Amino acid sequence: MRRARGLVLAWLLASASVAGLVGCGTPGAGDASEAGATSSDQTDVDRRARARMELASAYFSRGQLETALDEVKLAMQAKPDLAEAHNLRGLIYASLGDLGLAESSFKRALQLQPRDADALHNYGWFLCQQQRFKEALVQFESALTVPQYRGTSRTLAARGLCQAQSGQWLEAEGSLMRSYELDAGNPSTAMNLAEVLYRRADYERARFYVGRVNNRQESANAQSLWLAARIENKLGNPARVSEFGEQLKSRFPKAPEVQLYERRRFDE
Repeated sequence: MRRARGLVLAWLLASASVAGLVGCGTPGAGDASEAGATSSDQTDVDRRARARMELASAYFSRGQLETALDEVKLAMQAKPDLAEAHNLRGLIYASLGDLGLAESSFKRALQLQPRDADALHNYGWFLCQQQRFKEALVQFESALTVPQYRGTSRTLAARGLCQAQSGQWLEAEGSLMRSYELDAGNPSTAMNLAEVLYRRADYERARFYVGRVNNRQESANAQSLWLAARIENKLGNPARVSEFGEQLKSRFPKAPEVQLYERRRFDE
């Protein structure tokens, strides 16, 4: 089965759901059980644990994993049953490559809050990275059924990537299209949708979605320009291939895609 090598798979941080990360809610925000809680409802223990969690999330977002883990441990000392701490602990251990502790952390988070959509999402992505695709898709589906979940577009995109990695191209297109409809301004979603359409030989539609990325100076990158060149090659437009290739060479001269372009290796 062919894997989706060309997809934009730098999604751990983009798809992780912890406080302080761009586009993500507070940990546990996917679970409606905490709705309506205010600061007056918190005990001193709650506040200490929350402060540690905020620090841990900030350190994690900056890639300071060991320091983030220390803060999570302190939060768990204050409040061992804090599901968000186990969720973040799972993300940190996954980033450190300790897969066993990562999985046990996600499972514990979900034991404490079975309907925490953020934890379901993160565990699903973790399983997908281990190529446990069927298990991963179950977690994504569970997250998407949580009422008032604010990360629906993110989870749909992650599900689409997971489906693409397992070779389910039609299903991947459906998931990514739904994600795009909810968040059309997300360049990663548009790029991955374009890649899936390219793999399905739907070149005109692939051209449209990658064009949405390349038409914005801040979102275009070596991968998006290379995909555009590959699409134009399939459509038989050598002038457009050269146009995107020259942009690629001038803007990202050290990118590996430049060598692929110069060698005319469009199918890699």
